[in-house]
Amino acid sequence: MPGIGLIKRRLETEAQAVALATSHVLKEYGLEGGKSSPAAGSVSTLETKYDTDSGDWYVALGWDGKRAVIRMDSILGTVTDVREV
Repeated sequence: MPGIGLIKRRLETEAQAVALATSHVLKEYGLEGGKSSPAAGSVSTLETKYDTDSGDWYVALGWDGKRAVIRMDSILGTVTDVREV
């Protein structure tokens, strides 16, 4: 079994992390369809950060007066936590 340093990260760039976070927010909050839901363009990126110690991406998103911080594991490429602010 390869060590953690030998595994290729799935979220290598900031753009990939923002795309995953935006997709997750659109699905979780029901923004991706329906006549009363806004388009994906209404979700804006407020801030991004990569934690080198844990290998996690943090992306802050805002839409319709709401804000959330999404934490993602860069190795697994999954959302691990969503906190509304």
